[in-house]
Amino acid sequence: MLFNKLPEDIFLPLSGQNRQVYQSVLLELADLFFDEDLIDPFIPRDLVRSTIENAVVRLGVRRWEAEIGEEEGQELPRSTAEYTNRIYRRLVQTGWLEEEQKVYRTYVLLSPSVSHLLRSLVSIARLEKRSYGGAVLNVLSSLESAVNDPEGRGITLAEAAQTAADFSAHLTDMMLGLRELKLNLTASNNPQEIVRGFFDRFVEQILVSDYKTLKTRNNPFRFRRQILAMLRDLQFDPLKLQQLTEHYQQQMDLSYDVAEAQVHQHINRIIRIFESVDQRLAAIDDFRYQLEKRVADTVRYMDKTTPGMAARLSRLISGLAKVEERLIPPVTTLDEVGFISPSSVRSPVRRRVEATPKIITQKEIDPKVLELRRLFKEWKERREVNVDRIETYLESQLAGRDQMSATDFRIGSVEEYICFSYVRHMNSLGKKARSMRNRYRIQFEDHYVNVSNMVECRGFTIHRNR
Repeated sequence: MLFNKLPEDIFLPLSGQNRQVYQSVLLELADLFFDEDLIDPFIPRDLVRSTIENAVVRLGVRRWEAEIGEEEGQELPRSTAEYTNRIYRRLVQTGWLEEEQKVYRTYVLLSPSVSHLLRSLVSIARLEKRSYGGAVLNVLSSLESAVNDPEGRGITLAEAAQTAADFSAHLTDMMLGLRELKLNLTASNNPQEIVRGFFDRFVEQILVSDYKTLKTRNNPFRFRRQILAMLRDLQFDPLKLQQLTEHYQQQMDLSYDVAEAQVHQHINRIIRIFESVDQRLAAIDDFRYQLEKRVADTVRYMDKTTPGMAARLSRLISGLAKVEERLIPPVTTLDEVGFISPSSVRSPVRRRVEATPKIITQKEIDPKVLELRRLFKEWKERREVNVDRIETYLESQLAGRDQMSATDFRIGSVEEYICFSYVRHMNSLGKKARSMRNRYRIQFEDHYVNVSNMVECRGFTIHRNR
């Protein structure tokens, strides 16, 4: 199945003693052959050889091991040019590179199967991060295109199914990566290696690129219900299903029955993947909890391994063995000092507990409370003083007169008392009282008067400006 499309010896360079050299060379050649600005896939041989030579120089190759298939007694390369010739010939012999002669120049190219293999190996070597939000949005946009225009863009349903399958495979890879990391950390007895491996692999590669995305408020799975609702509506829409089947039949050159089966297969695949997301996330969360607990336990006891601790424990055990009737003395103190803080690495994040649904009921407010609020609001409005209320009070007291002395004012309530107090200080009320100062003028006297047996103040006279 595999070697019907790939050369039989293609993996020999990556399985020998010089595999690190070939790995670096292939990564350099991938940048050359997969350049976005490359128009002609036929690359001159001199350019390919110079790329290999640059990789050899940067890697600093000074040692070469004899490989399978090489002639016995063949001299080992001694210079950069010889290393380049040896590597280039080896890649051509094993099928990684193909040569083609055009007139007087030799060009190098990659076959389609080898090109696809190299791209896959490069993505594995560079651990390219996946975007869950982009994958889910790609599925959503493809479904919307297929549903809104089944006759013109129905083939996007197949692309949505493929994207969902890749997305599901990446979820599985992430869970297996957590399991592999847990086994590696469990097999290690060095606390420094455990903590270093946790931060280097889990925090940098898995947590930041994958797991953290699932725990954010902007979770990519917020579109899951929209995707599932769209697919369920599509399952019960015979007209659109028929249009999608006919579009599949035209684009893929299939019979009607086969095209119809593929349409239903793609719909069911997307539904299965997005319906099982919660269970898969629960499994990932369980692996994450076990991994963080292992590291937390390691961190907890790292500060206990002080110099001389083994000898002290040995003497303590020996002393306990000599106690009559093997009675263990009672514990008087407990060391509860944390490593950094209660929220540090020592305390792993707890498992996510699914929130139970609650019925939201509207609380009825006691009528007495509502009446109290109304009375308080009225009381507050009565005691709020503004320029309009002061001017209204002043006009009611003037009653059409042009002037009025302080003893003529009548104060019958708390509100009128407050307005009267502000009338005496109208010149100090600021910009809001400018219009009132333009209409009225106050003239103070040198004696004190009693106003309505409530206020004793300096006498004054209010004049209306004409």
